[in-house]
Amino acid sequence: MTTARKTFDPWPAATVTAVADVLADTVDGLSGREIGVLLERIGIVDADGSNKRERLARALLVRQDRDRAANCVVRFITEAMAPVRYARQPGVFSRRRDDLNEVLVHVGLRVNDAGKLARGEAASTLDEAAQHANSLRAELRWRGTHPQVLAYCTLEILAKNAFHASLEAAKSVFDRLRQLTGEQLDGARLVDAVLMPGAAGTPRVAINTGVTATEKDEQKGFASLIKGLGSMYRNPAAHEPRLNRPVGDEELLELLTTLSMVNRRLDTARSQP
Repeated sequence: MTTARKTFDPWPAATVTAVADVLADTVDGLSGREIGVLLERIGIVDADGSNKRERLARALLVRQDRDRAANCVVRFITEAMAPVRYARQPGVFSRRRDDLNEVLVHVGLRVNDAGKLARGEAASTLDEAAQHANSLRAELRWRGTHPQVLAYCTLEILAKNAFHASLEAAKSVFDRLRQLTGEQLDGARLVDAVLMPGAAGTPRVAINTGVTATEKDEQKGFASLIKGLGSMYRNPAAHEPRLNRPVGDEELLELLTTLSMVNRRLDTARSQP
């Protein structure tokens, strides 16, 4: 249900400021000119500020205080999130909507697919916000997903394409091994070449000292894990139609969490060309 013709009680200043932080983000937000145009369109007086975020927050807070209602903030969000603005940038729409929903969940609202504000379940804690925002990206940030993994699949996640996100994410570990060693092999051959002891008796990428039998088993298990992830997600996704290999959000979350663990072990690994 949308929120048309409803009068909203004033929102906490922190919530309005957080909305401004999303919509006027330095990298992914509206430009200064866009903010000015939207403020003028809905009759909100522009404000001064040391940056875009502060400027927008001040303008919205002053108008909210004057109206004693948050309708001005709702109207600005609706104008800023009009889908027609994102016809050529669907990924930007998804990213902004997800980020806004992490904020709006605290006042019991969300931005829907039509760019309108709709009622949703309110959250009072960050834990509840991550759950109710219904954002895959929010959950990944909450889990502390390794940036090396996200760098390979963010666009697919924004497009809500879990199948291809799993494929691109699975590639991240193999590419990381190539970066660490300069090796040009791929798949199981790459893993054997850089993670197994080989003729030299020492792996080119070692996740431990390799002194004890337990550490040697751990190194082999790590190599087998990477091979298994490649066999489960990279190889089928590269060769099978998506229809025959569906990947849901929960499975994708579990995969990315596992790949994050793998990359964190590689962060502290000893490597040699």
